[in-house]
Amino acid sequence: MENRAREKNIIIAFFVICLLILLGRLVFLQLVNKEYKVTASNNVLRYEIIYPSRGLIYDRNGDIMVGNQSAYDIMITPREVEPFDTTGFCSIFHLSREQMDEMLAQIDSRRRAIGYQSVIFLRQVSKEQYTRFLEKAHRFPGFSVQTRSVRNYPTAICGNMLGYIIEADASFLEKNKEYRLGDYIGRTGLEEYYESWLKGEKGYSIYLRDVHNQIRSSYEEGAYDKPAAPGKNMITSIDLPLQVFGEELMKNKVGSVIALDPSSGEILTLITSTGLSSEYLTNFGAYYSQVITDPLKPMFNRAIMSSYPPGSVFKLVNGLIGLQEGVVTPNTRYSCNMGYRAGSLTVGCHSHPSPLNLMQSVMMSCNAYYCNVFRNILDNPEYENTAMAMDYWQEYVKSFGFGQKLGIDLPGELSGSIPGTATYNRIYGKNGWKSLTVISLAIGQGEIGATPLQLANLAAVMANRGYYYTPHLVREIPEDPEFSPAVERHQVMVDSANFSVIVEGMYQAVHGPAGSGATARLAAIPGVEMCGKTGTAQNPHGEDHSVFICFAPRENPKIAVAVYIEQGGFGASQAAPVASLLVEKYLTGEIHPSRQWLYERTLEQDLLTRHLE
Repeated sequence: MENRAREKNIIIAFFVICLLILLGRLVFLQLVNKEYKVTASNNVLRYEIIYPSRGLIYDRNGDIMVGNQSAYDIMITPREVEPFDTTGFCSIFHLSREQMDEMLAQIDSRRRAIGYQSVIFLRQVSKEQYTRFLEKAHRFPGFSVQTRSVRNYPTAICGNMLGYIIEADASFLEKNKEYRLGDYIGRTGLEEYYESWLKGEKGYSIYLRDVHNQIRSSYEEGAYDKPAAPGKNMITSIDLPLQVFGEELMKNKVGSVIALDPSSGEILTLITSTGLSSEYLTNFGAYYSQVITDPLKPMFNRAIMSSYPPGSVFKLVNGLIGLQEGVVTPNTRYSCNMGYRAGSLTVGCHSHPSPLNLMQSVMMSCNAYYCNVFRNILDNPEYENTAMAMDYWQEYVKSFGFGQKLGIDLPGELSGSIPGTATYNRIYGKNGWKSLTVISLAIGQGEIGATPLQLANLAAVMANRGYYYTPHLVREIPEDPEFSPAVERHQVMVDSANFSVIVEGMYQAVHGPAGSGATARLAAIPGVEMCGKTGTAQNPHGEDHSVFICFAPRENPKIAVAVYIEQGGFGASQAAPVASLLVEKYLTGEIHPSRQWLYERTLEQDLLTRHLE
């Protein structure tokens, strides 16, 4: 009996405790936590979204590259629409009655899904239309205005690098639950890569509705309103005047120009031509069909998305590997009689003095010399066979940043390609190839693919005598003190001491005397010691590509540049002048009077016809 009474008391106590907990929770929800009150009142509340302004983008000197300006969307709340002045509405927004009826029909078909929400009816109306609408808003029940900011661009440049803003589509919304229909997102470039910093945070205002679904007043005097938080501003490494100048030089040419600071990896210019004009970016949707059908592919960021044969600039890498492997010395000499010959194979070369040592081979860009060096690398008796030597060669080349993404803070970077033993076993079969089979690699042809960014990075490696920093565009986000660019120092697999003879060859290529065979004398800048290397990359689809990499000054370099001009011909004729003028502008602030003719000639060059034929 006693046990039964005890059990009964325990049960009673349990139910009393549960009741007290429930009552306590109810008191909390009703009297303490007023957010419940908001939730419970949702059937009489209306939320109006407040969109934040996106963060601004500046260049390294504080000049605005991307700003904001007000834009106005006409919203419709279907359940609040009553008979209205359709003629007046159409007149304000230049709509035909047929267009109006079709748009209303589309909204009506979604009526149940929309519910009491407001959705966009007209996007980005003009300020004049916005003002006229406000004056007559009482004639259009169920319609309202939503203010948001859209991007504006002080200069019509950098379109590919900056990227564009577009309304999030269904697939994006499915994967990103924090976004809603009507939200805008960065789709390409910096806008996409730094979306989480730039987008800001939406806010809202809460209003009470009466029995007729009309807004009566602010709910709780705005106590539960949430202000929008603007996006974070960012400071890039871009030198805007230099970017403008570079894009001017590349007018009517197809290709890329990348300039960076070798001491930090900060990118000074990132030019793709023909590129996407920022004039299109404010309302990209209106120009999409025009841009997407352009045969010159302006949306394609050639600087990081194109994989090209590097051509003769790659001789620098093979020369350095040869020195490191001990198969060539600065004094090693090879003859050239208009090319390299082995059996029935001939790799042609231009006319120049012969024989040459290593420094002279760089200065004159001798193909025969590097065919010899490359065969020495792959046939090195220190390795068991050619395949093993090839694998080590591939490892060397990758340490220079080739065949992999460099990690630039932009979406869509290509890794390029550096072949190895696996590549040639697949093509020719195991033991079915030898050094002579892949001799085109000696001069940067064959299965090699490199992006212009990787070539600029090679120029930085040469400037630093053996290392590079991760190339990057954003140097600071002031509102985020914890932000730091993901920058690493990368050491190549060649000792710094081996760079001196190659750098001397690059210097002589620019500053060698007349008649010396120097290939880049056109690039010489008065008062500036510049080191450079020309390249002419074979192109089976038309004229050869023009390539040039350089850095300056020779000691304590401030800038490293790569220029790649599709179907530009010899590296010395097209790419070298562009790079040289860019370097001169950056280091001296002006073009020397003695070089005005070169500047004017570069501007006048029109190579687009070669791509449109």
